[in-house]
Amino acid sequence: MKADTTEGTSSTTPATKPEPVVRQAYTRRAFVKRALAAGAVGATANAATLALASPYGGSSGGACPTPPGGIDLENPTVGDPNARRLRAYEIRVQAALQEYLQPIPPHENNGDENRYPNKIGSYTKGLPHNQLGEVDLNAYQIYLHALSTGNPADFEKIPLGIPDPANRYQLVDPQEGLTYDLEGVDSHATYLPPAPTLCSPQETGEMLELYWMALTRDVPFSEYDTNPLTQAAAADLSRLSDFRGPKVGGQVTTGTLFRDNLPGTLVGPYQSQFRWLPVAYGAQLIDQRVLTSAPNVDYMTDYSEWLHIQNGGLPSQAVQFDPTLRYIRNGRDAGHYVHVDILHQEYYLAMLILLNPLSAGSETGGLAAPYDQNNPYLNSLTQVGFSTFGPPHIYTLMPEVVTRALHAVWFQKWYVHRRLRPEEYGGLVHNTLTGAAQYPVANSELLQSPAPQMIFDKYGTYLLPQVFPEGCPLHPSYGQGHATVAGACVTILKAWFDESFVIPNPVQPTPDGLSLVPYSGPPLTVGGELNKLASNTSQARNMAGVHWRSDADESLKLGEAVAISVLRDQRRIFNENFRGFSLTKFNGTTITV
Repeated sequence: MKADTTEGTSSTTPATKPEPVVRQAYTRRAFVKRALAAGAVGATANAATLALASPYGGSSGGACPTPPGGIDLENPTVGDPNARRLRAYEIRVQAALQEYLQPIPPHENNGDENRYPNKIGSYTKGLPHNQLGEVDLNAYQIYLHALSTGNPADFEKIPLGIPDPANRYQLVDPQEGLTYDLEGVDSHATYLPPAPTLCSPQETGEMLELYWMALTRDVPFSEYDTNPLTQAAAADLSRLSDFRGPKVGGQVTTGTLFRDNLPGTLVGPYQSQFRWLPVAYGAQLIDQRVLTSAPNVDYMTDYSEWLHIQNGGLPSQAVQFDPTLRYIRNGRDAGHYVHVDILHQEYYLAMLILLNPLSAGSETGGLAAPYDQNNPYLNSLTQVGFSTFGPPHIYTLMPEVVTRALHAVWFQKWYVHRRLRPEEYGGLVHNTLTGAAQYPVANSELLQSPAPQMIFDKYGTYLLPQVFPEGCPLHPSYGQGHATVAGACVTILKAWFDESFVIPNPVQPTPDGLSLVPYSGPPLTVGGELNKLASNTSQARNMAGVHWRSDADESLKLGEAVAISVLRDQRRIFNENFRGFSLTKFNGTTITV
């Protein structure tokens, strides 16, 4: 494992040099102008200082002014109200300065919006479309104008595809990307590399993976090695020139199929232990069997229904449920779970499992994972942590990063990338293969795959079958909100607990999902199973048909960066002798924040 001793940064770096891109013109609107007008900020290109308002009048150069009476800010006397007040001020100033000094990177998209005048490579769901599913260009320009001005009134002028508000969905919170935060990195200082282009081999590979995910939704994860469909999926994805999923010896196997190449995610069952173990929620013991949707029932496979929904219309069907509660055991269960989850729900349950020995379902004790070695109370003879470095601290810290993660990814979605959703791409494939239009999606790799024809033989269209009747939500695809939240929440949990702790008595569900049986295989660690939990959530959104692999992969890293920035700010506030939060990043490096 490669060690990284540098304090965590707030942005990610693209793994490869991007293809030709269009530089996003939008910058943090009027930030410097407002700051200067308020007399709050002054900066030079080579000075790491801010001129900040002083509680005594005037300004300081990035630190508190010398207070009257010679108060020692570094060692204030307990009970001295002036010293306390000034030290609190200084901590906030320094945290603000730290975040101010994080550079806002150049935000680049993949160029598809300018490359295709008819906007077929961009997200357009909810706007008016013609019979081919191509967006009304006037409506698209009004939508872009609102994003460029940020004026709330301009968003109200965006034309939607269904006139009747009672029969349509609305665009989901495009103004969230303009929100400021008082803790952690500013959303506009985060980074996502350009998404794959519409006509790239990588995009083709991701779409074929989604077709195979749809075809194998009802195959239990435990039967991937023996099922002909999953064997065919692995063989088909192995032949592609630019498929980015994990491989063994250059080949996709049934053991790597639909997984991520994160530390621990290729070990053991497909689903994380945190999806199955019972949870002690106070005096309540929660069984993790879930309500799921009925097998072999997919949605949005009819073209007229697909087109209606692209215009923002409500679906004609409701979810058909399986009347029996089951442990998550296949792609359909996983997809339905992330249809209705409360975003940080799975990580909160994981936290409770890690904290409470009853959660392991054993009368002799259980998981109760040890804290990270840097916890300042770990070796104390006289104290235990509570609201600092104890259970109430992690109860609130872990969900705290959720909105910050969403602010970051919503900025990327609406103001930088505006990537089309897989269901939109499926419309391009359908219209091309049926001869209704010619779009640059039917390349040789897609045409040589058996998956699109298998979809057509089953449903009569080449559209991507969906787990949700309404398909994707009304916001762009890249990045993925669920994955960004997953990356942020899991990062907090890895910083809090001993990642090397081996989970005792691991389990897995029977193929019907009705019961749990012991798992015997390589040891499963807390760190690996937390990474797997993040992967399960993000890949489940793909299994539902609403996101791409690259949405998931890059957004996990985005969420991780946001969480590290929050930990960096929180590092300042503690009285305890604390060496910092240590954790293993998704790329396998270890850091201390």
